[in-house]
Amino acid sequence: MFAIPKLLRMTVARGVACLAILWLAACEPIPMSQGAIGAAPARDAVPVALLVPHGTSNAQEQQLARDLENAARMAVADLSGVEIDLRVYGTAGQASQAREAALNAAEDGARIIIGPLHAESANAVAVAVASRDLNVLTFSNNPTIAGGNLFVLGQTFQNTANRLAGYAVGQDVSRIVAVYSDNLAGRLGRTAIDQAVARNGGTLAGSVAYEFSQEGVLDAVPSIRDTVETESADAIFLTSTTAGALPLFSQMLPENGLGPDRLQYIGLARWDTPPQTLQLPGVQGGWFAMPDPNRSARFQSRFQSAHGSTPHPLAGLAYDGIAAVGALVKSGQGLGRAGLTQSAGFKGVNGVFRLRPDGTNERGLAVATIENEAVRILSPAPQGFGGAGF
Repeated sequence: MFAIPKLLRMTVARGVACLAILWLAACEPIPMSQGAIGAAPARDAVPVALLVPHGTSNAQEQQLARDLENAARMAVADLSGVEIDLRVYGTAGQASQAREAALNAAEDGARIIIGPLHAESANAVAVAVASRDLNVLTFSNNPTIAGGNLFVLGQTFQNTANRLAGYAVGQDVSRIVAVYSDNLAGRLGRTAIDQAVARNGGTLAGSVAYEFSQEGVLDAVPSIRDTVETESADAIFLTSTTAGALPLFSQMLPENGLGPDRLQYIGLARWDTPPQTLQLPGVQGGWFAMPDPNRSARFQSRFQSAHGSTPHPLAGLAYDGIAAVGALVKSGQGLGRAGLTQSAGFKGVNGVFRLRPDGTNERGLAVATIENEAVRILSPAPQGFGGAGF
């Protein structure tokens, strides 16, 4: 599909999995895994259901399931003054299995559900337990499923686009052309960019779609060049990833007079993963958003020390879900909508975050750039949203 440079071929597979895993589902059902393992919980412990894709036939997703569970257990151990009875249920990555797991969790007395992974499964779970007055914190980043009793923990396109658009306008970079793949993820990204630019007082000077293929990228370059020149744009906001069109765009755009010396490149995806992306000449000087690097590094170090491996990039979401539950229980606010959406938010392993009444979330992100093939933070991640936070 894309002619990815040899330097990157061996490392993009994990990145592809990280993106697709929030949208796609495995297809082999298995029985649900057993509940919490280990010492019996305290009598007043709060029962929390964790739904992860244990039993999937996808090896990478199975590893992610283990990392999510390990991160959640780490969060439980870190809580002070709060007892959580963590009960783990396997979903095999299937909506039907996830729905059954959720109903079992409700019968077992769960006060809240953390997970599942996929958007389709999360929607099925939320519908199944809506009449039980149970809220669901899914690992998905798909905002189209959010609302009612369903909250998404994953970093959304809207959150990323808003942080970057706000920073760009603050740097007098305000006439922005969006370049997006003509598929579901690309169109959602384009919508997020459009809304974020308008919200922050910038101008969407144009948008160019491309077919998700090498030929599609090549065909789009002249249209991008014409749009930039006709609309006097000063930035190009790309939805592409290293596993997709980014390597080709980073080569072709400069070759066609649209280099980073003339325009500001902005990326909706992270440009520091995989690390080999940092070596692409075209991304030097580009802007992208990332979680608080100091907090992320501490979590990764602790996880690796405990489990002998680097955590999956999504593993921290399980920790964050438990941390939010623990904070609310400790404060006596309960696990209803009012507590979950309190404006001060929560502190997670990747920085501060808060859940919105519409079911989406806001995460405190840093703005970074690439200089001499290394990441440099331009604007640090906020440490709070104001108020008394947790």
